[in-house]
Amino acid sequence: MVQDLHIAVITGTTRQGRKSIMAAKYIADFGNTIEGVKTTLVDPAQLNLPGDGSGPEAKDPVYSEITQKADAFYIVTPEYNHSFPGSLKRLLDSEFDNYLHKPVAIAGVSSGPWGGVRAIESLLPTLRTLGLVMTKYDSHFPRISEAFDEEGNIVNKSSET
Repeated sequence: MVQDLHIAVITGTTRQGRKSIMAAKYIADFGNTIEGVKTTLVDPAQLNLPGDGSGPEAKDPVYSEITQKADAFYIVTPEYNHSFPGSLKRLLDSEFDNYLHKPVAIAGVSSGPWGGVRAIESLLPTLRTLGLVMTKYDSHFPRISEAFDEEGNIVNKSSET
């Protein structure tokens, strides 16, 4: 019996008015159209992540279960000040043991023309430290406000992954 490949698609921010959630939903929805793939959208705004990310009290049982069952991860991160959001770091720090040797793909999101390349670049050392195995290529969503309409439908096909 062949089991589905489970991919946790992680949106990297809890910021109000975030546009990167549209890219994360797009990737999760696209993944679910592929036979044998099942995605789970992980929104840190819907999780309870108290403290600094260390110790068992800093874990959200919902996220713990998702990371344990996930075969792979796809992180969609906006670029904030040439880096990735602190909320993503906090989320990643909470589940060290569940990441070991699992693959991860990354999509960068930005309001400008670079599509989050600096966020991705700054995220790589953290992912290596967590034991995740990065894919060779990244995806980019530049000019995110022009890539999706208000309902989250992709409108700028040049931004498609």
